[in-house]
Amino acid sequence: MDRNDALLADWRQRALALEAEVGKAVIGQERILRLVNTAVFARGHVLLQGDVGVGKTTLLRAFAQVLGGAFARTEGTVDLMPNDLVYYTYISEEGRPAVEPGPLIRHGEDLAIFFFNEINRARPQVHALLLRVMAERSASAFNREFRFPHLLVFADRNRVEREETFEISSAARDRFMMEITIEPPADEAMRRALMFDPRFHDTDRLVGALRPAMVEHRELNGVAEAIQRSVQASDALQDYALRLWRATAEPQAFGVTLSDLDVAQLMLAGASPRGMSLLLRAARVAAWLEGRSYVTPEDVQAVFVETIAHRLCYQPVYELHRHEISPRLMAGILAAVAAP
Repeated sequence: MDRNDALLADWRQRALALEAEVGKAVIGQERILRLVNTAVFARGHVLLQGDVGVGKTTLLRAFAQVLGGAFARTEGTVDLMPNDLVYYTYISEEGRPAVEPGPLIRHGEDLAIFFFNEINRARPQVHALLLRVMAERSASAFNREFRFPHLLVFADRNRVEREETFEISSAARDRFMMEITIEPPADEAMRRALMFDPRFHDTDRLVGALRPAMVEHRELNGVAEAIQRSVQASDALQDYALRLWRATAEPQAFGVTLSDLDVAQLMLAGASPRGMSLLLRAARVAAWLEGRSYVTPEDVQAVFVETIAHRLCYQPVYELHRHEISPRLMAGILAAVAAP
């Protein structure tokens, strides 16, 4: 085993330990934890969606706790404006106006996690600022440029409330490596624990009990690139991924059918080159977490829905129903495109 292999083997154990630690606070969500962990080591932003009270915020706070580095958060509200992320003004003890850095730039380059709670309550102007930060990992303020080389954006939204909310644009959604839907655990014993075990009733104490800063966040970018260089994708696997890509734009050409929809009239645009590159980036991390140095079709399938579904654009008549259509379409594509 050469030095790079030994480094990645050591980091794999750390990644699995980190995932297990979060699992102490978030029970019954093993697949969700693996997906978020995959995004962390692929250095991709994460959007969680689901009903109210299913643990979205707890899960993202738990990952922020164990990952370490500077942490900042903001709450999405209808009156939140872009400048509120960059600075805030107040009257000092001397009675004079004062200006302080906002949550986004307060920690400078050390910012590792920016948590946006209920992002769909914020206005599109706020989404636009966040879009730049996610894409470029930088922001302008006080006549200077702030850079965030280690930044990951974690955000959540609930899919129930519609009043005073703003749908995230396709461009903003595309900046998230993964959009993950979280549901209550199906296991009866875990549901009972969530109801009756007092440990799960105090979120601050629950998250605070996790080991903080289990990894050195400044090393994660280098580890992520080492994973991408080391985990190989065969020609057959690449051909499979290319067929999946074509199927997102022309599902009818691969024999995909949905009982109540005309699939030939469904799509406005399939996945973008960026989306497919992020799919393979996530698939390499998925393979690495399983202890492999090569990507299998199962690795691609494991992250396909969460990395691709939110990037697809449907014809306007279908767009309002994307949350009902996407799971069926993704399942149809995976079933119709033959794996090597």
